[in-house]
Order: sequence, then C-alpha cells, then structure tokens
Amino acid sequence: MATIDESSLRKALSDKQSALEAQGNAVRELKSSSAATKSEIEAAIEALNALKLDKSSIERQLQALISNGEGAVNKEAFRQAVVNTLERRLFYIPSFKIYRGVAGLYDYGPPGCSVKSNILAFWRQHFVLEENMLEVDCPCVTPEVVLKASGHVEKFTDLMVKDEKTGTCYRADHLLKDFCNEKLQKDLTISSDKAAEIKHLLATLDDLSAEELGAKIKEFGIVAPDTKNPLSDPYPFNLMFQTSIGPSGSSTGYMRPETAQGIFVNFRDLYYYNGSKLPFAAAQIGQAFRNEISPRQGLLRVREFTLAEIEHFVDPEDKSHPKYSEVADLEFLMFPRQEQVSGQSAKRVRLGDTVSKGIVNNETLAYFIGRVYLFLTRLGIDKERLRFRQHLANEMAHYAADCWDAEIESSYGWIECVGIADRSAYDLRAHSEKSGVQLVAQEKYSEPKEVEKLVIAPVKKELGVAFKGSQKNVVEALEAMEEKEALEMKVTLESKGEVEFEVCTLGKTVTIKKNMVNIQKEKKKEHQRVFTPSVIEPSFGIGRIIYCLFEHAFYTRPSKAGDEQLNVFRFPPLVAPIKCTVFPLVQNQKYEEVAKFISKSLTAAGISHRIDITGTSIGKRYARTDELGVPFAITVDSTTSVTLRERDSKDQVRVDVEKAASVVKEVTEGQTTWADVWSTFPHQSSTATDD
Repeated sequence: MATIDESSLRKALSDKQSALEAQGNAVRELKSSSAATKSEIEAAIEALNALKLDKSSIERQLQALISNGEGAVNKEAFRQAVVNTLERRLFYIPSFKIYRGVAGLYDYGPPGCSVKSNILAFWRQHFVLEENMLEVDCPCVTPEVVLKASGHVEKFTDLMVKDEKTGTCYRADHLLKDFCNEKLQKDLTISSDKAAEIKHLLATLDDLSAEELGAKIKEFGIVAPDTKNPLSDPYPFNLMFQTSIGPSGSSTGYMRPETAQGIFVNFRDLYYYNGSKLPFAAAQIGQAFRNEISPRQGLLRVREFTLAEIEHFVDPEDKSHPKYSEVADLEFLMFPRQEQVSGQSAKRVRLGDTVSKGIVNNETLAYFIGRVYLFLTRLGIDKERLRFRQHLANEMAHYAADCWDAEIESSYGWIECVGIADRSAYDLRAHSEKSGVQLVAQEKYSEPKEVEKLVIAPVKKELGVAFKGSQKNVVEALEAMEEKEALEMKVTLESKGEVEFEVCTLGKTVTIKKNMVNIQKEKKKEHQRVFTPSVIEPSFGIGRIIYCLFEHAFYTRPSKAGDEQLNVFRFPPLVAPIKCTVFPLVQNQKYEEVAKFISKSLTAAGISHRIDITGTSIGKRYARTDELGVPFAITVDSTTSVTLRERDSKDQVRVDVEKAASVVKEVTEGQTTWADVWSTFPHQSSTATDD
C-alpha cells in the first residue's frame, strides 16, 4: 500500500510541477502583453501562488512518507545520544584511541564486557545445554587448503573501487546503495517510474556483476564521497586476512572469516564421539576476521568480531525435529520471499503454519527459527522490531535448501543479526572431495536390502600412464563424484569417447578417456546406508546483537527537578552488566558496615554489584547506575532494614538487611518477579531516598 501511495504522490508532484511551469509562463506572457489588464495579471499570480502551495503540501506528504514518519535527523540524534552514552560510560570505545584509532576495530570496556559475557553465557544455556550440543574451540589461523575447499579463497570477495587520485578504497555496492537511498529520500522531483526503477535496483544489488555495477556508477555520475574525484572500475577484493604459518613463509594461512569450517573438518571425530548417531549439533563461540573495505556503522560492520555458530547435522531424508511442537505455536513477524517480491511488508504469523504451507522448508529449520526468536526476545530485543526475512532466490547459494535472517530494526534500518540456513550437504562434500576423507554417516538396516548402486571403478593402470604422479588425485576425484555427475560422464564417454573433468586437488581440468573409468549400476545387498548429512546452521553476529540491544534498551526521562533529561538502559537482569548497587545513604560508619555485609552476601550469592560510598546525593547515584542499566539499587538508611529500588518504575520497598541479598538473587535469576517483591514487602516512599 505504501508503494502505491508513494507512486501516486510522485505522479501528483510531477503533474503539479508541470502545471506550475505552465502557469509561470502564462504570468510572464500576461506581464509582457500590453492588452492584459491588472486584474487578469493579479488573478494569474494568485493561481500561481495556489499551485506553489499545493506543490509544497504534496512535497511535505511525500517527505513524511519516505521518512516513515520519522526524519533522518531524529534517527541520527537518537543514535548519537546512544553512542555518546556508550562511549562515555565505557561500554565500548575505538581501539588504539590514543593513536587516532583504526577503522573497524573496537574495545569493549568493563560494562560492555559484562553485557557480552552475560549474552554468551545465556547463549550457551539456551542452545548448548538445552540441546545437548557438542562445543568445540578451534584455532583462528586456518590453513589455505581448508578455505580453498570451502570456496572462501576464490569467492569470499566484495567489489571495490578506488579514488583514482588519492587511492582511497570504497565498497562499490555501498556507494551505489547510498546514492539510491539518498535519491529516494531527498530528491522529490524524480518520477514514480524512476523511483520504482531505483527501488528495483536496490532489491537486485547483490545480483550485479562487476561490469554492471561499474556501469551504474558511471550512469549516475557517482564520485568519491570525500574528494569528488573519479572512481576506478569495480574489481574483487578478498576479505580474508592472509598470513604465513611458520618461519619459512611457505605455508599460507588465513585468519578465519567464520568459525564453521573448524566444525566441518572435525565432523568424523564428533560423529564418533556422539556414538555414531544423528542428528547432533556442534557449537563454537570465537573470533572471526574480515578485512572490510570501508568499515562503518560502529559495531555493525567491523574487522574483528565474535561469532556464535551452530552446525546441526541431520539425515537429509528426515528433517523432522522431536521438539518442534514446543515452538510451532509461536507467532512473530515473518517476511517470506513472496511478500518481498510483491511489495508487501512482514506480517505476524504462526510458525507452524509456515511449515505446513511449505514456506519454511522443514521442521528442524523452523525449530531453530523459533529458538532464535525466544533467545533474542529474552535478551530484551523488542518483538515489534524483530522479523525473520527469507532470502530471495538471488541471495541464496545454489546448494542451499532455505535461508532466513533474523533482522533487528535499529536507527540504521533493518540489520541482519542471525542467519539460519539449511546448507544441505555442501560443506561436508566439499571437504570430503578436497581431503580424500569421507565425511559421512551410516544408517544400519535391521535386515539387508537389495539396492541398485552406482559403481565408479577407475582403471588405475590407464590413469597411471596418463597422469603419472597425479594419478592418486584423479582417482580420488573420480570416486568422489555425485551420481548425477557420474551418469553424465558415462553418457559423454559413450558418445564422444572422452570428457573434460575438473580435479579440485590439482586445481585444473584433465581429459578422461573411455578406457580410464568404468561407470555402471549394479544390484547388491547392503547392510547399511551411507550418506552425507545435511547441515542446518544458525550463525549469530554477537556484536550486532549487542548494538541493537543497546538501542532497544535506551531511553531518557526527566530528572525530578525537571531541568535535565537522564539516560537509562532498560537491560533485563539477565544481561545487565551489574545486577545491583549498594549505597549508604550518608557517610556513616554504621551504614558502611551494613553495606559491606550486604556486599559480602551478594558476592556469596554470585550477584555482580558495586558499592558507592561517595558523598554525592542519592539521586545522582541512582542516575549514574540507571545510565549503566543496573536494575536494582539497595540504599542503606538504617542498621536493620534497607530500601530496594527498581530501575524503570523507580518503586521502592523495605527489606530486612539479612534478606536483601537473597531477594535480589531471586529476582535477577528469574525465580520471582518485581511484581511479587512489590506485593510482598512494605513500600517505601521515594521522597526520602530518590531524586
């Protein structure tokens, strides 16, 4: 509906502009004509002014529509307030700040480290413990051969352009995307057809080749943002950090761009560890590295970041999940590809309905979508600003069965924070072929089954004569062929006598002749089925989740005097960097002794806390801790009982000194709620202790 409204407004604006120009010409003609009367000229000017007012009205409506009711200025101001608070309170800061920093690298300060640690602890509890996953920890430095097999060496690239005079590098698609967005938001004069063309370009940006991207950059006259100099043609830039393993420099390695490959190469050992049973999942939390061309948007696009990834291995013939019913009734915003293509928006739907209608490919994929939803909302992500968007056909890898992204809305727009993909058996097959080690699973039959089996029998004598030292590589590649490829080879050999065949381990194509391999189907009895498992992969960008959580948790409220706005982070106790603060109301020896006793009790209960015995007013101390997102504060104002304050409501109750730590522990760990505490303990007026 929004697209139709925008289109009609742009058309109305174009028509009004044409009418305005025609009326302006009419006024000029009347003024130059000696026959025109004064009243005729005044009437024409009045009509011209009316058209100008109409045009201004349409422009305001169009601007409001394309800004979604909230101007970019407001978003920028909000973002700046959040980032200023985060950096001032040391949640995170640019790395190497005293040396002017390095783009795309950030340090987490004490509260930021605590938030990150709490999120990862909950991730382990919610996924690893709940699903009995096998956690591994693999090296960051990865040999080149591993990343050649996975396709990263060849394909892990972005298209880059250079300022032809200064050499400054820019990511080509970002320049085009920024230009198109600015055109849509600020140029109200473009026609509805042109606006539709630009929107289509944005939707298909990932499809553009280097040549097509370069042609669009030239067509729109896009230049270097900083210098306005001309740009080079786009060319691919590999995003991996290359290094050498060992002192000789002969062994090439890379800093891993993802953690998943470490799990895939260990599949055989993990499968054995799991009792040779499927399904099972392996998980890993660790650092990943991408040499981003032009890092921006703070924690959202960085060069070193934390990933938490799960690889759930499953029989490709049975992707049901025993716990699927636990999430089937969840309802949340989903954005299937059909709705995206037809210009609709995300809608709240029942997860189970998307599986029964075939929108989500299988139960296991849907189960993880549901679990990701529960994880993010428990952290404090706003349900109304969280959606699951299905990849369009042009975004999906050719081998993927289905892919969904958990996207969180922030001041930067919708940000992909979790990818949930059914990657089929691509990764294990790629590593099987490259390494020569079969990464497969077995299903034992209760009784032997007669099956028709494709047999690939390389003739080693003929291959040895033809390929000499490379014979082993060719034999392994032939034996690793999929059935479809092998049957196509058989047909070609029978019709032409030879076929071109790519051997990945040699990095080249060789000619296979009819006498070098026998390919035929045979009937045989089998006691087990051997197959390559499929992989369902949820991949979490922890830094992106953290930043979106910061924005969703941030708000301001007036001070009690009403003379300033105070910043607050409404973190749930689960992720809050500090769970509780302890304040002696005044500097008094007896009160400080009580505060130390409570602090000791909180430490014994495993509750992170801080004592503040500064002489500042209690209101200022509350404001300081609210800005850190601390959910509870204990104020010591007697030796027998204390005040317990909740951050967001600012409500306060009186609790005995001996019970204070246990009450805070119960409410922070979710054993009870603040509503229960409020109904159980005597209420305390805030006038005595608050601002």
